[in-house]
Amino acid sequence: MRVRATVRVEAVAPEGGEGLLVEFLRAYRDTVQLIIDEVWGLEKIPSRKKLHEMFYDKLIELGFRAHHASEIYKRAREIVKATKENGGSKPVLRRLTARIHQLDYKVDFKSKTLRVAVLNDCWVELKLKLHKHLDKYLDSSWRFGEIQVSLRNGKIAVYLIFNREVKLKESKAIMGVDVNFNNITYTVVDLNGNLVSMGVIPYRGLSRALHLKKLAEKLQKRFPKSWRFLKWVRRARARWLRRARNILTDSSHYIAKRIVKIAKEYSAVIVLEDLEKLKKRTNSAKLSWESHLWCYERIQSYIEYKALVEGIRVTYVNPRGTSKRSSNGKPLKFINYKFVELGGTITTRDVIASWNLALRGLKQMRGSRVKWSPDSLRDEAVKLRAKQRNPEVLTSIYN
Repeated sequence: MRVRATVRVEAVAPEGGEGLLVEFLRAYRDTVQLIIDEVWGLEKIPSRKKLHEMFYDKLIELGFRAHHASEIYKRAREIVKATKENGGSKPVLRRLTARIHQLDYKVDFKSKTLRVAVLNDCWVELKLKLHKHLDKYLDSSWRFGEIQVSLRNGKIAVYLIFNREVKLKESKAIMGVDVNFNNITYTVVDLNGNLVSMGVIPYRGLSRALHLKKLAEKLQKRFPKSWRFLKWVRRARARWLRRARNILTDSSHYIAKRIVKIAKEYSAVIVLEDLEKLKKRTNSAKLSWESHLWCYERIQSYIEYKALVEGIRVTYVNPRGTSKRSSNGKPLKFINYKFVELGGTITTRDVIASWNLALRGLKQMRGSRVKWSPDSLRDEAVKLRAKQRNPEVLTSIYN
């Protein structure tokens, strides 16, 4: 299985080089938009071969290199296809972003420089601001792929993409993970369904981020019509939302590392909840704004990525009723919305949910006719996600 990691790095262009880069990014965006406009009205989206015949010579005349042209109509086709599948209107591109092929850039991590080919065979050299977390991708196990260069608010960002082949390890246990608002509850069972271990990982990331988001919303409500034009309001709102986003990202990393470490210790498959329909089920006014902020899927994606890097399998099961059913056959009595009594022992519904998730994953592992791997197809009880991405590739973006 191939795992892909995308690392965001800030860059600085030397004096005189930023103008060439901006010119190239604008031409790249405008050309992608031109192809979108040409293709949008067609009944059938042309193949890449057909797009090559239609636009290659024109792009070369505009000063693009061969691989620039290939990436441009490839990107245009992806946008048109995704937008039409989602039932959207014709897209209008605004951001300055370009996907660069491996043959159109040269990077030197020792000198922290990146040379990018732009229009008319010119090259622009960028200085990279590298951080320590990049060191783990510079060994021989990771391969360097294409990159993306973007310009936003006067800042240049480079997205470095690394690929690695991972061999999944043999599983000796099943680990059910229940993601909650203020804790992560896990239960480990062996391949016979016997309880091995369970625990709770508390965290405050979501509540802190939620508080910051509420502050931003209250400030915006104080100035419903003029907040966009008041500089101090825009800055305060942006600062709170930025802090909330950073807290969510840090929490996701922390939780994912803890879960993967435990799964690695027991050589366990990680079983997560399929929460795609969580927002649709949350209709009450009290929870609708909270569900928008919940980063359950982000936490799960971080767990999935870090687990696959370690060769640990990850699967998703239907969570319906997992906190309402007895996990060991003993009578289950509800005390309140949080605590239950299971066979004379008082515990939380989160523990029951994680236990049932593990058993549900074990049941699927025993009885499914589908190949039990992260590339499996959707099943009645299990959904293994790749979203709109390549099912053989999992991406994690580090800010």
